[in-house]
Amino acid sequence: MNILDSILTQSASIAAVRRDIHAHPELCFQEVRTADVVAQKLTEWGLPIHRGMGTTGVVATVLGRDGGASGRAIGLRADMDALPMQENNTFAHASVHPGKMHACGHDGHTAMLLAAAQHFAKNRNFDGTVYLIFQPAEEGGGGAREMINDGLFDKFPMQAVFGMHNWPGMPVGKFAASAGPVMASTNEFKITIRGKGGHAALPHNTVDPVPVACQMVQAFQTIISRNIKPVDAGVISVTMIHAGEATNVIPNSCELQGTVRTFTWEVLDMVQARMKTVAEHICTAHDATCDFEFERNYPPTINSAAEAQFAREVMAGIVGTDNVLEQEPTMGGEDFAYMLQAKPGAYVFIANGEGAHREMGHGGGPCMLHNPSYDFNDDLIPLGATYWVRLAEDWLAAQAKASA
Repeated sequence: MNILDSILTQSASIAAVRRDIHAHPELCFQEVRTADVVAQKLTEWGLPIHRGMGTTGVVATVLGRDGGASGRAIGLRADMDALPMQENNTFAHASVHPGKMHACGHDGHTAMLLAAAQHFAKNRNFDGTVYLIFQPAEEGGGGAREMINDGLFDKFPMQAVFGMHNWPGMPVGKFAASAGPVMASTNEFKITIRGKGGHAALPHNTVDPVPVACQMVQAFQTIISRNIKPVDAGVISVTMIHAGEATNVIPNSCELQGTVRTFTWEVLDMVQARMKTVAEHICTAHDATCDFEFERNYPPTINSAAEAQFAREVMAGIVGTDNVLEQEPTMGGEDFAYMLQAKPGAYVFIANGEGAHREMGHGGGPCMLHNPSYDFNDDLIPLGATYWVRLAEDWLAAQAKASA
């Protein structure tokens, strides 16, 4: 692997920062201490910063040899927030905050971009500007959207923006990137079925919402199997059913909640419309009614073709072509999608391994995302940082050549 020596020699100190952030996880829009750590390091290295964007976001500006005079600029983004879950690990850098954990590796994402920042501070081997974006609230808060609403792309004009996520289960030393949809839209629904409660021994005097709900759950799956084209993709998962308070009482109402995931707006529009129609008609057939609520959250994460291919070429220069994989689209969601709606770019993946890197005291579960036994692999810090540096340098050089 062609890892930059200047990054490799500093990787241990950056790993210590990563572990400090891991031990002090903060939830979305509460990343005050984390932002302080990031800002302190960037300032220590002489990089000008802007704080408070999207509530707790930090943006650093790295001017190239030309002082940024060319007007060409690229954005590199890392997320900073943790998850509201209890950590099972007991090693030295485990979370000190009960019910909060860096179980998705955002501490590592922050560390990789900090390692790149430290290199950039001393090595400006490019013309143009590199913006380092440390984003809050990816885990459900839409921090990317809030940074954009606060003027991210107005105050820091860039022609492209790139993001990266660690991926457990893939051997360390590999990357993955693909054009087109790589992560799905995330959407939530809540359906309240209203019937008429009564004695469970006298069901003929009631309108029981529970069997109505059961039919509804089954019918929703026919939307996926019979309304969506087989070549398209979609998921409807009913994850919560709430009804009743006693075994001998038929309840007045039953509530269904869950999630819908799609890769395109067209499929999402169809699924939402069909769900509403199915829910209302099943209720009508049983003399019940329903309240149908559908909330659209993150849009699908769609990589632009040119930027995804460029990222792959940069990766190949670091780890070799055989170690650059096609990323299979996943139904997980990612708010970097908002940035890709505004700018060309690519969201890529770096392998986190199977979990052998975890120290004594790790939890008994697998080293998977959103698992209480997860930990980021510090061996990725120099590799991921090298990718960030090479990507920025090569992209800015390519833009200069294209405009010559």
